Amino acid sequence: MADDGRLRGKVALITGGAQGIGRESALLFASEGAQVAVVDLNLDGATAVAGEITAAGGEAIAIGADVSVDADVAAMVAGTEEAFGALHVLFNNAGIMHHDDGDAQQTTDEVWQRTIDVNLKGVWLGCRHGIPALRRAGGGSVINTASFVAIVGAATPQIAYTASKGGVLAMTRELAVVHAREGIRVNALCPGPLRTELLMSFLDTEEKRQRRLVHVPMGRFGEAGEMAQAALWLASDESSYTTGADFVVDGGLTAAYVTPEG
Repeated sequence: MADDGRLRGKVALITGGAQGIGRESALLFASEGAQVAVVDLNLDGATAVAGEITAAGGEAIAIGADVSVDADVAAMVAGTEEAFGALHVLFNNAGIMHHDDGDAQQTTDEVWQRTIDVNLKGVWLGCRHGIPALRRAGGGSVINTASFVAIVGAATPQIAYTASKGGVLAMTRELAVVHAREGIRVNALCPGPLRTELLMSFLDTEEKRQRRLVHVPMGRFGEAGEMAQAALWLASDESSYTTGADFVVDGGLTAAYVTPEG
């Protein structure tokens, strides 16, 4: 691992760290010098990612947690501080996308509540327990994973998911303003549609995939590693004057009216 990395001397906690954006970010942050707590409901998956980091010469621990449960979130923050002595980067990345999430009439109470619990409440709980840890460390960076759907609407509805990500965006702005003079920056990463297991299991036919791709000027899905690079900048001191931002990384989707042909 790099002795002169962009996150050297920093401790990062990443939820949803077993796969997708979380996994790629954990590996990248560690390669840039961070000590990393890999947190996931899937402890085996988190352990595997932490093992990849330590095998490459980095420092990492795995923690099992349900981010919608207050006691689990408190324990993941405490465990990170116990293991590494501090917390400087909190990446609230865990999220779900339910197959039965549809429009306002179709979506059940159960699907709505579970989506809100993980995607929105989970971010709130992460900040509830993580921001005091950042304060104890003298400041730091909070990154909350929102989505491009927090900014634009879609005729292929996922009402609970969209509402949860819109809430993350609004909460991020407020937290950024509240904590700005404590040296704590809070930003939202807003990915476009990604070629991750989470989205590809939802877009399980070529027709569904093409229905989305036609609206992306770059003509392709993003990669989790591309989001990790964006998160790295938000985590690092290079973004020291950036807070309350909607950091959109979406292949041009939210800028588009008519997309290129071919």
